[in-house]
Amino acid sequence: MKIVIIGAGEVGYHIAKALYQTNDVVVVDQNEEACARADELDVHVIHGNGANVSILHDALENAGLLVAVTGSDEVNIVACMASKLTVNDNTKLKTVARVSNPDYIDKPVAKRPKIGIDIMVCPELALASEVAEILAIPSAIDAELFADGKVEMMEFVVPHDHKIVGKQMQDLHLANCCIVSALFRDTEVIIPHGEDIIENNDHIVVIGKPAAMKEVRDLFGEKTGKRSKVLIIGGGIVGFYLAKMVANNEFDLKIIESNKERSLAIAEELPDVLVLNGDGTDINLLKEEDVSEMDVVISVTNSDEKNLLCSLLAKQLGVKKVIARSDRSDYVSLFEMVGVDSAVSPRQATVNEVLKLTFGQGIESITTIEGEKAEIVEYTTSKKSKIVGKPLKNVKFPSGAIISMVVHNGNTVVPRGEYVIEEGDRVVVFSLQSANAEVEKLFK
Repeated sequence: MKIVIIGAGEVGYHIAKALYQTNDVVVVDQNEEACARADELDVHVIHGNGANVSILHDALENAGLLVAVTGSDEVNIVACMASKLTVNDNTKLKTVARVSNPDYIDKPVAKRPKIGIDIMVCPELALASEVAEILAIPSAIDAELFADGKVEMMEFVVPHDHKIVGKQMQDLHLANCCIVSALFRDTEVIIPHGEDIIENNDHIVVIGKPAAMKEVRDLFGEKTGKRSKVLIIGGGIVGFYLAKMVANNEFDLKIIESNKERSLAIAEELPDVLVLNGDGTDINLLKEEDVSEMDVVISVTNSDEKNLLCSLLAKQLGVKKVIARSDRSDYVSLFEMVGVDSAVSPRQATVNEVLKLTFGQGIESITTIEGEKAEIVEYTTSKKSKIVGKPLKNVKFPSGAIISMVVHNGNTVVPRGEYVIEEGDRVVVFSLQSANAEVEKLFK
């Protein structure tokens, strides 16, 4: 497929990087440095305004997808609208626009076909939603739902003093509707077997039926009925929407925001939330507000460096779990390496929506975990899918992937070797990036 990407910033560059090996990619940007960085990939780079109709006319010839991800909502919207008007058959061209202004969008992903935008993505809202899901499960550092909520993924960290350290995977004795899909150990990704030994600080990814995941949460020390104390540092779009999402839940919530006018606006909008006008790096303020008593501190300012500093200060003061926003993708693994429990990136929502469009039919959702080391992909099978109609033990499934769950006629099962996948089943697959292409072939 020919794909035109407007904007070669952090999001645009990573979309190009994810797609250029199997697609014809064109990148358009006005910034010379951004163009030079994109030029290091095997893509065609155009230096210019992505909303310029003449540039679009040339770039869009035979294109199947336009992705507008500049830092300007208006440029992204205009680029999509102009693209639909420029091509001869606009039904063959799909468009994706990244927007951040809440005036344009009120949920993470929306469709606006009437104005020429097939998919509109708000990374900030997607990030707020992701963190809200993590907060809903105090013992986990990541959480995601699949198959309309019938399948749940959680990621846990094994503390050094936990009773499962040194035990074999088979000794966990999880419920029949749960499976450990992966272990992340330092830089290594392991698809585990029964004999694998669990070590201190391993990250364990468990996928299962939501009703059966309670005992997994109990295993990692979750206490029911306790109100969690949560501090959000940064009252921008992400911080505000996150607070709005969780304010009515079982949380004692505080926000620290450095801008006085913004603090007053948030306090007026969210009267049940304590809003403090101050600096999240002010250690005296943190001590005055008993940050050591917090269950979770989430730093979501617009500065990666400040988010890291706030998180490490909170950790030093005794906070159990810290979550930090990182706009730069190369910081995600660095943050977690130096002590941040979970580093979250707003760009991933946009990348995932684009990947769904380029993968074609059958892809329901894509979630990348551990800084893009692996993906969890939800497929819906068709009668053409090569995996349909035969026992799984007879399917040549790549070694870097595992079928974690299948939803058949509304029932969730962990498939074994004798299991036969049928047309219309929703299949959740954990896959290393190296195995993605082989897995995809089985579902086409």
